[in-house]
Amino acid sequence: MAEGYSSIPNTPLLKDELDIVIPTIRNLDFLEMWRPFFQPYHLIIVQDGDPSKTIKVPEGFDYELYNRNDINRILGPKASCISFKDSACRCFGYMISKKKYIYTIDDDCFVAKDPSGKQINALEQHIKNLLTPSTPFFFNTLYDPFRDGADFVRGYPFSLREGVTTAVSHGLWLNIPDYDAPTQLVKPHERNTSVLFTRYVDAVLTVPKGTLFPMCGMNLAFNRELIGPAMYFGLMGDGQPIGRYDDMWAGWCTKVICDHLGLGVKTGLPYIWHSKASNPFANLKKEYNGIFWQEELIPFFQSAVLSKDCTTVQKCYIELSKQVREKLGKIDPYFNKLADAMVTWIEAWDELNPSGAAAEKPNGPAK
Repeated sequence: MAEGYSSIPNTPLLKDELDIVIPTIRNLDFLEMWRPFFQPYHLIIVQDGDPSKTIKVPEGFDYELYNRNDINRILGPKASCISFKDSACRCFGYMISKKKYIYTIDDDCFVAKDPSGKQINALEQHIKNLLTPSTPFFFNTLYDPFRDGADFVRGYPFSLREGVTTAVSHGLWLNIPDYDAPTQLVKPHERNTSVLFTRYVDAVLTVPKGTLFPMCGMNLAFNRELIGPAMYFGLMGDGQPIGRYDDMWAGWCTKVICDHLGLGVKTGLPYIWHSKASNPFANLKKEYNGIFWQEELIPFFQSAVLSKDCTTVQKCYIELSKQVREKLGKIDPYFNKLADAMVTWIEAWDELNPSGAAAEKPNGPAK
């Protein structure tokens, strides 16, 4: 059997190599339920909204908290690339972190239970996903061959069984699904319940090369050293014509760059319990432009090609920003502004992380 999860050390895994990033506008009482799993780790809390408001964090957690005043002080004029009054502000935490890995979670997400009733350690599962290879070049019908009890099926090329390094682990949700506003409106009572587990799927899949996916930022982990500069959540919220596409934008950019650099993206386990359904009418107002624009955005990313000179995430991202300006700027002036912000984001990232500014992936881009 392929080297499985059982070979990974017992928890807490990566205790000194991972930061948990949480965007919030409220007291973080939800951390009490996560205490058994999160307390060994360092938290980066990004406070959105009114910086004069005091955010209370339960005792016993190791954390640092940044509000808008801190962001402005640290980044100066480049703070313009960090969204305000939107959870997209979380990406500041990715930038300020010095750890190899990031796990980010929303403050309305709680510990879920598997079909046996056992609490799910979402962070542990994400780490296992990240520490085992992805298989983006050929689909394995037993899903992740690196899980215990699975392997590569007959007919899977031996030359591809080594896999590639996993850069992103995308988790899912029980209870409230991550739906857009129109779907919320037509299915107001739909729940992915933990009682019946009608939609609990015990699987981890590699997203194939050349395939995009809708990335949700509420239960997400990634290798910051490998792909961090691509995890920019765009310009959303206050003063912007679009919202609720921050994680989608980051996911599309990240997947294109992962495909180019030969990195893997996994989706599936772990589940968290998403407790709060946001207002579909408020969501529709935020998503309205995006619902139309995505029909052009997705073909843009599907056809995006990066040059062989793009051997770092930063170089990839800068080239992608030029294509955004050239090909999406005609849709709406917002995309010219976004292209500028993408460049500013990379400049700010490199200022705060100078040692990684010119680091290249050892093998260069995927052929």
